[in-house]
Amino acid sequence: MASPIERKFSELKDGNRAALVCYLTAGDPSLETSEQIALQAAAAGADIIEIGVPFSDPMADGPVIQRACERALKSGATLEKILRTVKRIKTCCEVPVLLFGYYNPFHRYGMDKLARDAKSCGVDGVLAVDLPPEEAEDFHSHLSKNGLDEVFLLSPNTNDERSGRFCVSGFRDGSYRFPA
Repeated sequence: MASPIERKFSELKDGNRAALVCYLTAGDPSLETSEQIALQAAAAGADIIEIGVPFSDPMADGPVIQRACERALKSGATLEKILRTVKRIKTCCEVPVLLFGYYNPFHRYGMDKLARDAKSCGVDGVLAVDLPPEEAEDFHSHLSKNGLDEVFLLSPNTNDERSGRFCVSGFRDGSYRFPA
């Protein structure tokens, strides 16, 4: 059975539409505001919502997200609180939700606990921005055991052989292309 994220991309492919994926840093300026932003994004037509997990050293991000992470951490955002926020979001909308963050907070939380808790709160997938697919076997094992998608960032320069190993089925065979 296809996951919610796979179903969404299949629907987009069938409609020859690109995905509107909305990102927000959870906890900036507060978790309550983040919840409202996510619900407004869903109501406005977001296909997928990426919930950014703030991290004290967001080295792959630019100054805007770095400052958002600083504000979120100062406001008291934690992974546990973010998961509770996602649970509230998912009671009000069916848009797939992806946790988007750095591996360190996920690892520190505990991979088995993260996968179980994320699934029970309605998370559909997890993306660890600084975890290369080739080093993600343990991460993958915990997520897949709990029915969560694992999403990787791959550059447009990634060759077909590598992208084919790490992409969900809508992309794996190269059949999905964004509309011009």
